[in-house]
Amino acid sequence: MHYKMFDQPMLCPLNPGSICPLTLDHSRFSREVSEAALKSSENQKISETKLISLENRDASDRMQSTLERNIQMNQMPDNINRMMRTIDRDLTGYYTQLQGYGIQRSIAQWLFISVITYVLRNAGNYKGTNDQKAAKMLADLKKDNAMIFNMLKGYGLPQTVMDQALIALIVLVLNNLNIPEPSPGPGPRPGPGPGPRPGPGPRPGPQPGRNWSSWEDLGGILTSSPAVSSSQANRLDVFGRGQNYSLWHKWWDGRRWSDWEDLGGVLASSPGAVSRGPNGTDVFTVGQNRALWHKWWDGRRWSDWEDLGGILMTAPAAASWGPNRIDVFSTGENQALWHKWWDGSRWSNWEDLGGIITSPPAAVSWGPNRIDVFGRGQNRSLWHKWWDGMRWSEWEDLGGEPITSGPAAASTGQNRLEVFARGTQNQLLYRNWNGSRWSSWQSLGGMITSDPAAVSWGGTRLDVFARGQNNHLWHLWRD
Repeated sequence: MHYKMFDQPMLCPLNPGSICPLTLDHSRFSREVSEAALKSSENQKISETKLISLENRDASDRMQSTLERNIQMNQMPDNINRMMRTIDRDLTGYYTQLQGYGIQRSIAQWLFISVITYVLRNAGNYKGTNDQKAAKMLADLKKDNAMIFNMLKGYGLPQTVMDQALIALIVLVLNNLNIPEPSPGPGPRPGPGPGPRPGPGPRPGPQPGRNWSSWEDLGGILTSSPAVSSSQANRLDVFGRGQNYSLWHKWWDGRRWSDWEDLGGVLASSPGAVSRGPNGTDVFTVGQNRALWHKWWDGRRWSDWEDLGGILMTAPAAASWGPNRIDVFSTGENQALWHKWWDGSRWSNWEDLGGIITSPPAAVSWGPNRIDVFGRGQNRSLWHKWWDGMRWSEWEDLGGEPITSGPAAASTGQNRLEVFARGTQNQLLYRNWNGSRWSSWQSLGGMITSDPAAVSWGGTRLDVFARGQNNHLWHLWRD
């Protein structure tokens, strides 16, 4: 589908006499228009060096003024307004992140509007899954609009941060279009390294159901979904990425919550966490090289980060079905589920478990040599695959209402599964397997802005965490 968004293209905030190259139709104009825009910039004596430095206050003020005019103009159709509202709700952390590099909110809004317009105009020209389309589209953006990306580099914005923000934006836009993607069933090709600055998660919405607590705000400023593990009764360890992109940690010791502590690293994804025995915790993430990275607590101290290789496209998930056993999952370049495990003495190679999943996976074990893995499929419903001790099952579609996040999974006992996800109203959804059948989704309320994380430390106890509208860590539990 081809979208015509403007009768007149947007003005460029860098050169108000020229049109913004990002709002042009890639399939029709491509390099010719981009070159024309660059020539126009040269004619007005706006050199690339000047754009990169952006230290001239007059130029900065002129850009700010033009940006504000652009944003206030009634050029934006409902589609773009709708997408910008979604960004303000789901990707608000990127505004804060960009402001950390001196990029004013109005400049970030102009960039987002321009990218949205580009995606809407050109989405029909790309094939593959939305993640694959996003990668190709970002590559074309960089080729055809070098001036814009040089400007962003001038702020000192790291390439990985820029790419992560724009990929997330493009995927969000694509996910909100009615352009069909190629079905999940079961595959990633494996491909590291680990920050949030603590502060005070989701803003509570409707009250949760019977036996559930109200939401509590645990502070922090998270730039990722949280992860949680439990190494013993009444112990919780929660992890997230902070504003400095390193791994941050907060724990419950049975009486009170600790402060946040910075565990270092540079994370390119949300973390995943698991406990493989008393007082032992393992944390995983995707690093800047897209490989799996690992850090662990041995009861006395935290290890350094280690690179476990692979090429990963989503945050990892981890489960443990026995002492000193770890199974790690993520999606690879082919959007399938990939698996790597620690057998107590060494790490396996990566294996492709197939399927096409459109979210980070979730994994949990309810007994020895049993693993259950979940992910969101192309139809936006919950999909399930399990290991029974001898073989992997096929993928099964568990149906139900659409989910808008990756799932979280926990187990409260043998042959019991508890699964959580974000719903279409950003509420927390919950369903369970009671040993013989799956329940329907039920809403636990809240207003969450990330994938949830869940764990059980004993009996019917469940603890669920998510990031809230204020980017703090929020917590909900059932006794």
